[in-house]
Amino acid sequence: MKATGIVRRIDDLGRIVIPKEIRRTLRIRESDPLEIFTDKEGEIILKKYSPIGELGTFAKEYADSLAKSAGHITCIVDKDQIIAVSGGAKKEFMEKHISANLENMINTRNTHISNRSESDFVPILEDDDETIYNHELITPIISEGDVLGAIIMLSVDKKMGEVEGKLAQTAAGFLGKQLEQ
Repeated sequence: MKATGIVRRIDDLGRIVIPKEIRRTLRIRESDPLEIFTDKEGEIILKKYSPIGELGTFAKEYADSLAKSAGHITCIVDKDQIIAVSGGAKKEFMEKHISANLENMINTRNTHISNRSESDFVPILEDDDETIYNHELITPIISEGDVLGAIIMLSVDKKMGEVEGKLAQTAAGFLGKQLEQ
């Protein structure tokens, strides 16, 4: 754990303010859910809560199935990082933070298909590696009206089309329904 040197007092309602610099760095926004953990030494740990992250093994197996069916690298992401990867490039993607542009794209609630040469191409990671993929398909996962993440398909040389779009939309719809239960 890393000390910040920042000290805050708890108010009479038991609240504590997380400094703006920390919220900005960790991409914590108003109304974001935080999970609270404690340890034996009396430390309190706050972690951004990810409903998609709770799917863990299921998300990994679903990504495997999609990658096998579509023949593309498949990622399942929440609004912060990549939760599951299949079809290659696991080391380059797994648990990496997504780009702010991707987060904005997910929030539009629309399926997005693009090639690297097009102006509306969205880098998946904060540190985009141009050698891993040239074609992308991004479909948001929506549960109970909230955007929680996305299904992403990536390819070096194969363009994405209507079939991949329908496959990703079906997967996103299924995962959204799983999160409602």
